[in-house]
Amino acid sequence: MTMPDLEHALDALAGRVSSLREARTAYPDDLAPTLDAALAELDTATELLAEAREQLRKAPKRTASRKDGAQRELKLLRQVFRAFPVPVIVLDGGGVVRRINPETSRMLGSPDGYLVGRSFPLLVDVSRRAAFRSHLTSVLQTGQPSAFETRLAHQGRTHTVQVALTRLTMPGEPQQMVAAVALPTEVQLPEPGARPEQSDGALLIAAAKRQDLLVKMGKLLLDEQALLQPVAVARATRLLAAEWADWVIADILRDGLPRRSVVMGPKNQPVAGVIRQVEGADPAGSQVVLQVLERRSGVVQEMVDDETLLGFCPDGPLLTVMGAGSMVCVPIGVGDGALTLVRGHDRPPFTLADLAVLQEVGLQLGLAVRAQTSYQSRSRAADALSASVAPRNLPDIPGYEAAAVYHPGSSVGAEFYDVFPIANGWGFALGGAAGKGEEAASVSAMVRGGLRVLSVWESDPGLVMRKVNEALVAQGTGMFVMAAAGFVKGRTIRMSSAGHHPAVLLQPDGGVRYAAGGGVPLGIAPEAETGVETLTVGPGETLVLYSEGLISSRNERGEPYGEERLADVLGRCAGQAPSAVVKAVEEDRNLFSGGQVWDEIVVFALRGV
Repeated sequence: MTMPDLEHALDALAGRVSSLREARTAYPDDLAPTLDAALAELDTATELLAEAREQLRKAPKRTASRKDGAQRELKLLRQVFRAFPVPVIVLDGGGVVRRINPETSRMLGSPDGYLVGRSFPLLVDVSRRAAFRSHLTSVLQTGQPSAFETRLAHQGRTHTVQVALTRLTMPGEPQQMVAAVALPTEVQLPEPGARPEQSDGALLIAAAKRQDLLVKMGKLLLDEQALLQPVAVARATRLLAAEWADWVIADILRDGLPRRSVVMGPKNQPVAGVIRQVEGADPAGSQVVLQVLERRSGVVQEMVDDETLLGFCPDGPLLTVMGAGSMVCVPIGVGDGALTLVRGHDRPPFTLADLAVLQEVGLQLGLAVRAQTSYQSRSRAADALSASVAPRNLPDIPGYEAAAVYHPGSSVGAEFYDVFPIANGWGFALGGAAGKGEEAASVSAMVRGGLRVLSVWESDPGLVMRKVNEALVAQGTGMFVMAAAGFVKGRTIRMSSAGHHPAVLLQPDGGVRYAAGGGVPLGIAPEAETGVETLTVGPGETLVLYSEGLISSRNERGEPYGEERLADVLGRCAGQAPSAVVKAVEEDRNLFSGGQVWDEIVVFALRGV
């Protein structure tokens, strides 16, 4: 065969391929004859090239000029491959792409040469991958061409195609090759010369979406609810699954090992079974998760070429089951966990720009998780301190009914109240340290515990107050505490006050009488100065004690609630049970201050029966 003959035959072949394309367009519902004709043309091309190869082999050694001619022929063959007007991919026996023509790159939307060295079956629809490998093996073993329909997906483009496979024996290759020709049946090929790169406008939109993600994520994680409850990870994964990926997986490090925390899957298909398999998979068996945790840096795979990276489930590699086409994995915080996002073949792949923004998301999420842990730890400590300054339930005091209301303020409070047994009777106490926060609450808890303990040995509340004062001064906290304590024996109540507001005695006829109160707050001087008096509380009378936070509550005009308003409210509660009395005071104060509570509010009522 001469060179002109070869060129003439190839020109004729290109013309026939063009005719086949026109036939496919004119008769889209009758593709079988078109495919058969295409296979026949491929057989013709194979025979033509094989004959040319044999002619070249049998030709005698040539001079330098003839060698130049052979080189020109090889260049011509390469040019034919590049100019072939249909997608052609040359695969090795394992399905790895060895050659790819520009028409294939245009169809799949990938840069020239991008797919070389990658596994072609990863482009094939998951449900047809096993069939593709069977066809590939059959063609290699029998030498007979094969064809089947499938979907190819890459770079966000999806094509339903007829794939024709033909075995090749290529000079210089130690193994046989397979030519795969993909004839689209539903999606038109891009116009010749179309660039797969994104336009400047598309790049700007993509950059804006990344910036928008960071803004949304920041607002989401800074919400107060995200600190109060362990919802930061779940919220973040929901946002990412809604806008950025088909699958989002969060693995949190606990006791030195990654634990699967949250899995978000596609919502537009029934994947509950797959989600359960992903949830049940051990992240410690994931190469990519362990790599990210070890290196504390993210990785991106624009095209997943190893489907075992995320580990296995009963149905095989997780990435295969998930239909993964592209994946990115970034650390959460500084080694606190790993965040994995997966997209299917029919979506644009993750890029290095996506990796950068998702690493920032992972850092934000890690800070939120740590802040949440710290906040909840402090909140539990605050709850413990609050529990240490107020009893869970009031005990029954013979001959009396008791009730109390306690409202914490805007910060960890320092007010306390308590009811406890003493020798031959009962004791109660109420007060608070001057200050806020954990230190003030701990001082109040210490005073409350001291009053309760010392009352076991001492029968006089005044003496108990003085001893607690000595202990408080010795501690050197620098804080002082206003307190009132009473010992109840029969109808007699022995009261001691250390700078606290005086108690109120509500009589059955609605009369209100204030006790003497007085004294100096505990912790100011080594020698305590306390006010002491004895009261008698008969049946129907109610003794009411209250905190500084009650009478100092202010309305919108800045006016204090005050003791006069308290007396008016109590006067309207004559003859009512203690629970009704404290509720009436609580409701009136809320009405006065518009429901705002800045300082702790304590109201304690003890009624003779």
